Amino acid sequence: MKSLLAPALLSSVLLLGISPVAQAADDYMPSLITETPLEGRQLAITIVRKTIGTIQQDGDVKKAVREKYADDPELLMQAAGLVTQEFRVIAEANNYWRDSDAAK
Repeated sequence: MKSLLAPALLSSVLLLGISPVAQAADDYMPSLITETPLEGRQLAITIVRKTIGTIQQDGDVKKAVREKYADDPELLMQAAGLVTQEFRVIAEANNYWRDSDAAK
């Protein structure tokens, strides 16, 4: 399977216009390696939330958008899709947890 890690990270950096060095001050993701798949999923949610927060920093705008997607299942499914994409990268980084003690 083709590696998704490098393209996903590169596209995030290019999309946001943020250098990896600039992100070091708020290092909520020191590693993609997690002990369990659940921790990987939680990390994926954090990555999506932080990405959205970086793109849209106005709290009032974020609140207005939340009100829109609270009633729109299509928008909620799109948000879940973003988490799925991030989780796939994390799973790849963790070799799908096949070689870890957590898989036992």
